[in-house]
Amino acid sequence: MNAAQEQAAVVGTGPREISYAEAIAEALRVEMRLDPRVFVMGEDVGNFGGLFGGTRGLLDEFGPQRVRDTPISEAALIGAGVGAAITGMRPMVEIQFMDFTACAMDQIVNQAAKIRFMLGGKAEVPLVIRTPYGSGLKLASQHSQSLEAWFAHVPGLLVAIPSTPADAKGLLVTALRDQNPIIFLEHKLLYPTRGPVREEQYTIPFGQADVKRSGKDVTIVATGLMVRRSLEAADALAAEGIEAEVVDPRTLVPLDKAAIIASVKKTGRLVVVHEAVKRGGFGGEIASMIAEEAFDHLDAPIKRVAGRNVPIAFNETLERKAIPAAEDIAAAVRSLIR
Repeated sequence: MNAAQEQAAVVGTGPREISYAEAIAEALRVEMRLDPRVFVMGEDVGNFGGLFGGTRGLLDEFGPQRVRDTPISEAALIGAGVGAAITGMRPMVEIQFMDFTACAMDQIVNQAAKIRFMLGGKAEVPLVIRTPYGSGLKLASQHSQSLEAWFAHVPGLLVAIPSTPADAKGLLVTALRDQNPIIFLEHKLLYPTRGPVREEQYTIPFGQADVKRSGKDVTIVATGLMVRRSLEAADALAAEGIEAEVVDPRTLVPLDKAAIIASVKKTGRLVVVHEAVKRGGFGGEIASMIAEEAFDHLDAPIKRVAGRNVPIAFNETLERKAIPAAEDIAAAVRSLIR
């Protein structure tokens, strides 16, 4: 170990890699230490540490009053979370699979999202709803959906969708300190992925996109797991002399329109990528925004690469066919360049 490495080890500022799941747990742990109003509840968040490890170790430190295992009732979970939030607490509710937010849509859409507006700002709902989304684990149609567009459509809700461990930690800290109800989406296949994450607590502002890779020939706007696949596609395209810029919005509501428009103005081409089915997907919102606000800067039609309009199958081969692969993204880019 050289002198610089020894110094980094002493002060804790050297590079450190942890998993996406560990980054989530770390953000929660420190916020719970800092703010006694923050508490966690959900199915298997205590002894089990969350189905994908996002609450691992919290029960041992904070006890069952602040890390609450609950019955299997999403409606009750979110209803209790809304009530706790408007009375001054800061609940973090984990829904084991995004699919089951459907069981609590009244509580999310008609209560959490509306209360602050309907009471003229006299009540706030600082509620964070964390939930895994997406396919890839052979969990079939009822445990594999990507439903972010549902919630992005509802005024009053914020929607975050981090693609890296560092983004997951920073965005979750921001969410836990915000005064609004937030849907915080975590792709199942991202939990074991690792990346550099600062040890100190930090925030990433909502509405601030990140350019994951710079390029001059085409803009790829992607979310969640599709950011990783877009970067894989960009690597393959670079070998062909095509420089793709990969933009990760990080939050859908609020959306960093300025960053996306600036990238498209630079490259003149746009490919939008998400795992959710194409019909009604959030990619249509991004495409229409560019058509309305940056049409004159386009040198080619906008392309959307998205999930097929089918339920996710249990069969592994059919599951893979239903969602975009890196080659699908690369093919869409090539179609705009050549």
